[in-house]
Amino acid sequence: MTLTADKILTNYEKHLKIVDTYIGDRKDKVKKLIEHIGETYVMAPASSKTWHHNAIPGGYVDHVNRVIEYSIKCKRLYEEMGGTIDFTDEELVFAGIFHDLGKLGDGDTHNYIPQTDKWRQDKLHEMYTFNSELPFMLIPDRSLYILQKFDIKVSHNEFLGIRLHDGVFDKANEAYFYSHNPNSRMKTNIVYVLHMADFMASKVEYDIWLKNTGGATQKVKKTQASTGKRVNSSPGLQNMLKNL
Repeated sequence: MTLTADKILTNYEKHLKIVDTYIGDRKDKVKKLIEHIGETYVMAPASSKTWHHNAIPGGYVDHVNRVIEYSIKCKRLYEEMGGTIDFTDEELVFAGIFHDLGKLGDGDTHNYIPQTDKWRQDKLHEMYTFNSELPFMLIPDRSLYILQKFDIKVSHNEFLGIRLHDGVFDKANEAYFYSHNPNSRMKTNIVYVLHMADFMASKVEYDIWLKNTGGATQKVKKTQASTGKRVNSSPGLQNMLKNL
């Protein structure tokens, strides 16, 4: 499974339109963050291994857009079923936009770099590897770190949505999810809605990969995404995508 240059560009433009539509006073700072990360933001994968999800150039934005779409649908369904909506659309979309931000690195240093070991590509389905120069942090923690680094304030709901979006797949989250005491359990449902949207998006991406490849690996073409160059405009992005 790969994304065409046109699809990567369309996804990126759709992503910026989501920011324009849903993000209020923080819009300029959000766009500055995206522009600063630049080419990495556009070209990064969503994971390192093909059997995870979207381990392809442009996979990150494709995944984030899908999570946002599913989040909005999950919110509507949750409300229709009688669930309490105690968060705003901006909070939900903001948390969706940035739930995996830490996968891009720390804003200056990459997290994913192309895997060059053919054995690891073929046997482990590992298309990318982790950058050893990047200090270790859990992805949600790094996401929140980057946001404060760029002076982007988050609400209580957004903080929990981003921090806990992996649900109990991350053992560090168990204390938040396993309490049924009204006095100690979470006071917002944004976490459940975003988690389910992220889980479904990842599963859909896995299904798409499986249908298109039959589970086979495919070598990732090394692109400018690993060079650290920044792209701040659609024309610049279009020129970059010609190399795909």
